[in-house]
Amino acid sequence: MDRLSIMLTPVTGAVITGFFVILMFSLGFYSWIAVAIGAGIGCIGAWPAAYIVSRRIKDEDPFWTRRDPRVQRSLAPNAGLPEV
Repeated sequence: MDRLSIMLTPVTGAVITGFFVILMFSLGFYSWIAVAIGAGIGCIGAWPAAYIVSRRIKDEDPFWTRRDPRVQRSLAPNAGLPEV
């Protein structure tokens, strides 16, 4: 589990929910159903969006390396080997 994505989940959920509620209001749907649909989409899409954002943040960080040895080998084939 990615701890950064857990911290980003409420923020991304609020952004996605706000986007969809404003979209519904701008289309002329002024009811609690429109707000519920926006909140439902925000709740469902919050964690996947936060996970994508956290991966992009970590991929851009030069001091962070993945712990998965398969990914490390694909990124740097000589990673972990002693220098000759």
